[in-house]
Amino acid sequence: MIWVGFAVFSGMGQKFHRTRRKHLKHRARREAEGRAERERRESAAAWVDQLRRDTAAVMADHAAVNARWLEYELDVAKLIDYPMMSDVREPLTVGFLRAKRVADGLRPVVVEDISTAERLQEYRDAVRAYEVAFEIAEREARRVKDQHFTGPERQRLNTARRLLTIAVDSAGTSAERQLAYRRARKELDGLLALPPEAVAALERRVAPELAPLRDGPDGARAS
Repeated sequence: MIWVGFAVFSGMGQKFHRTRRKHLKHRARREAEGRAERERRESAAAWVDQLRRDTAAVMADHAAVNARWLEYELDVAKLIDYPMMSDVREPLTVGFLRAKRVADGLRPVVVEDISTAERLQEYRDAVRAYEVAFEIAEREARRVKDQHFTGPERQRLNTARRLLTIAVDSAGTSAERQLAYRRARKELDGLLALPPEAVAALERRVAPELAPLRDGPDGARAS
């Protein structure tokens, strides 16, 4: 009987240990799966954070190139100095404007709008192409300046430059400044296609009352 009892007890002990080992193994597996899931989530969150930081960086680069472009779009004097930057007959100007349209079309409203590495790469490549095209056009514009114009045309540009200096000089009277502005516009008529934004910015500097009038080069209100 003693041996029978010992055998029964021993069998129960072995079963207990097997059950315990099975339980510990199951728990260890659950813990390992839990750790793997946490690591997966943390890795995914880190990837998303990095994607958003990278997107924000490309958006900042895009904005920087646009700011450089706006220096020409909003400054008539700068366009007079470097007229090629507004001349759509120039292939380099057409090239950077086309690259700008592509980059602007891919620009997200917020960083969360880009959710894949492929989409970010497409946007990054477009911004880089825009930046390179702009730098090439700007470098050429600064090199040639007004060389594409004839002697009389360059004289008109110089006259317009001098008149604009008077037009934005706060020391002058309102009448003097407005007259200088209108004469400058007349000199530039047929030479440079001024962006509306540049005209508006210039008119605000010359006299606030000019902006709503939108006077033409000869001083008559545009129809």
